[in-house]
Amino acid sequence: MAMENKLEKIGQNNFMDNFVKTDDILKDMCGIIESSQKAAYRAVNTTLIQRNWLLGYRIASEELQGEDRAKYGAEIIKKLAKELSAEYGKGYTKSNLYSFYSFYKTYPEIFQTPSGKSVGLLSWSHYATLLQVKDKAARDWYEKEATEQTWSVRTLQRNISSQYYYRMLGTQKKELVESEMKELTAPYQNDKLEFIKNPVVAEFLGFSQNTDFTESDLEKSILSNLQKFLMELGKGYAFVARQQHIHTEKQDYYIDLVFYNYILKCFVLIDLKTEKITHQDVGQMDMYIRMYDELKRSEGDNPTIGIVLCSDTDDDIARYSVMHGNEQLFASKYKLYLPTKEELKAEIETQKAMFYLQQQDNEEKENEQNEQI
Repeated sequence: MAMENKLEKIGQNNFMDNFVKTDDILKDMCGIIESSQKAAYRAVNTTLIQRNWLLGYRIASEELQGEDRAKYGAEIIKKLAKELSAEYGKGYTKSNLYSFYSFYKTYPEIFQTPSGKSVGLLSWSHYATLLQVKDKAARDWYEKEATEQTWSVRTLQRNISSQYYYRMLGTQKKELVESEMKELTAPYQNDKLEFIKNPVVAEFLGFSQNTDFTESDLEKSILSNLQKFLMELGKGYAFVARQQHIHTEKQDYYIDLVFYNYILKCFVLIDLKTEKITHQDVGQMDMYIRMYDELKRSEGDNPTIGIVLCSDTDDDIARYSVMHGNEQLFASKYKLYLPTKEELKAEIETQKAMFYLQQQDNEEKENEQNEQI
């Protein structure tokens, strides 16, 4: 079958043909809006998957036979990553190109069915997650369940990480295991903007990342003022990034604020939590620190330091995170140039109070305007 025939007419769905007018105008309008959103999602998703599959196919077609095959392939991908990133941006890293290659090798017939009908596709992020599963039987099962039960990417990732397939295979109480899974993943299933939030999609469409998707109004207010607060301390802070995206094989993360302190000669990472800090939050910050030390730290730089902040209503606290072996350096030097926990706590409490007063004032003005109308 020609390559064009493999890829054409996949996921097509004209939502205009499916519109049925009723006597309820609001219901009709909502239906039109949601149907158009779903149609746009399907179109973007299908094209993204087609692109990645074709890129993987093209890379695979360069394979050589013999001992030098792996080395040659690695060199090809390294060269392509450099040139494509320069031309199209950061969506074409070596790891991404390897993912496209693996996608093609794992799903060589994904666009073909025995009946010749079009197939329903998961999102690219679903397939990228499924590539982690080396056991074909398990991978096929996860793919089927994710499709039929409309699992979000986070639900799929959690189920893979928790060995859901093997637990279902080994239990005699499948209903109990399934109900527990649904309860634990319920928060992941309610995010209607998950696909749009995905930075892979934003990069594919040529959009810059929108931090509005990853921050609430309160968080934005606190972070904006913390950024200003640290810059005004006069202790060597230079702003680097906000909501900086970090992608691992399993998940996308966003570091709320990143600074470089030219006195300490190190990066300072800040992450804000709207609930009480957990051990997992500190562990996540430690991961950020390791990644920054590996990817960003230059010769002569000191180890990266992380600050985890909590804006929980009853417990505004700050916790510093330093990797093992650097505690003495933190105690003797870092503390001279970092804000104290008390300063950070006071700043968060001040900004929260100002935010809530502003919200209250806006509501009162809105009510007054409504009454005048």
